[in-house]
Amino acid sequence: MVNPMRGEVEVVLDGQPHVARLTLGALAELEQALGADSLLALAERFEAGRFSSRDVLAVVVAGLHGGGWQGRAEDLLAVEIDGGPVAVGRLAAELLARAFRISA
Repeated sequence: MVNPMRGEVEVVLDGQPHVARLTLGALAELEQALGADSLLALAERFEAGRFSSRDVLAVVVAGLHGGGWQGRAEDLLAVEIDGGPVAVGRLAAELLARAFRISA
């Protein structure tokens, strides 16, 4: 079970629930993956709606890594994620919102 107060969200991959959370390490991974100069730049990028599906995937992967998942981004290309692309976008927004304590 996820704990929203810890910034956690649930991601269901092929019917299996996983915890995702943007820890400091996961945020550093995300900065590197997206070429962001800072956490503020990263947050502003998403708030301004300047993100791609690759960016959303990077957020979800970083969040899953923060929750302990050991997979790679390529692994998500071959799994069923509950809710499809729209739900994945919402998951990414929720992860960022909880990490930065903003409302999604």
